[in-house]
Amino acid sequence: MADEWMNGTCEACEGGIGKEGLERILQALEQLSGWEYKTETDELRKTFRFKNFHQTMAFVNAVAWIAHQQDHHPEMIVGYKTCEIAYTTHSAGGVTRNDFICAAAINRLCDV
Repeated sequence: MADEWMNGTCEACEGGIGKEGLERILQALEQLSGWEYKTETDELRKTFRFKNFHQTMAFVNAVAWIAHQQDHHPEMIVGYKTCEIAYTTHSAGGVTRNDFICAAAINRLCDV
């Protein structure tokens, strides 16, 4: 997995890639603020918190735009002041480089 996404550059997801190993996932997470790796579901997960519903929905729409642009879509649980996001690549059977690219892009929305 190239680390360009860690340097703040906007990298595109690509198809046909394999899942990452646990060592690489944990290494990459060190540079991805607030995200956790859930071993039982083989996914990256983070809960974002906001001041109100309007901010939450603006964030959700921005995430939807990123997902559409990357053609890589997260699971989202949206509440009044929260949005929980989970990424995994179903076709690869676990976390891939694409999940990290999207998670990093979402973090940049909040300057995290």
